[in-house]
Amino acid sequence: MPAVPIVLDSITHMKPDHRGRPVLAASHGGRYAAWCAAELGAGAVILNDAGVGRDAAGIGGLEFLAELNIPAACVSHRSSRIGEGRHSFENGVLSFVNEPAAALGLVPGMSAREAMSVLAGADLHAAAKPPAEHEGRREVPELGRDGVRVIVMDSNSLVAPDDAGHVVVTASHGGLLGGKPGSAIKYPAFAAVYNDADRGIDDAGISRLPALDQQGIAGACVSAASARIGDGQSTLDDGVISVVNETGRRHGGAVGQSCRQFVAAMIDARCDELSR
Repeated sequence: MPAVPIVLDSITHMKPDHRGRPVLAASHGGRYAAWCAAELGAGAVILNDAGVGRDAAGIGGLEFLAELNIPAACVSHRSSRIGEGRHSFENGVLSFVNEPAAALGLVPGMSAREAMSVLAGADLHAAAKPPAEHEGRREVPELGRDGVRVIVMDSNSLVAPDDAGHVVVTASHGGLLGGKPGSAIKYPAFAAVYNDADRGIDDAGISRLPALDQQGIAGACVSAASARIGDGQSTLDDGVISVVNETGRRHGGAVGQSCRQFVAAMIDARCDELSR
């Protein structure tokens, strides 16, 4: 019997019973998301190309998965909303495929629905566990002060309870998961940075920012062309702010700042707030 395809808003939502099965997840197609797909045992995976971006990071996971013989493809960020699995399944059009996926008949221009049908009929299995990745989150002590910390992470999924009230720099796309405002961030950081994933259809790549405003959290995205999506250090070191929410603007954030400049402004604002 063909494997039943799984449609998710994020690759991090995979469950144990999804192992060895084809998965469409509306995460970016970068190396971190690809590593998660392999670690969680996807038999095949379709992700979002996130505008491709700097160093082609938005599709960088395809080659990584090919090395593990895992069929993988990306849908165009212009065809479907990043972070929304159902929209990707119903509207996505493939933009890139790796060699194992091409061997099964997937090609650019194919609809995501058709691609998942092809994968559902293929003989898939979970690959061996991939090599461990480096630590996905780390504090940058020299950027914080007066007890306000800066934490850099490769994925928004790594935001932790202790990050509340501090500044987080994530390399995730700036899109809500499933369009749900509550998915913007798990814990109330003072400020949060994301990657705009080249915005994409319906500006889905920056849809977290209004939701963060509703929580009184400063939010910004760096341009996908400036920093590697899925790479927190690149976000901090290379990122150029492309969009800021209203809360972020009130705290001194601005389009055109470097990510480090935005972080410094948020540290100043938080320290001022705590000193009152």
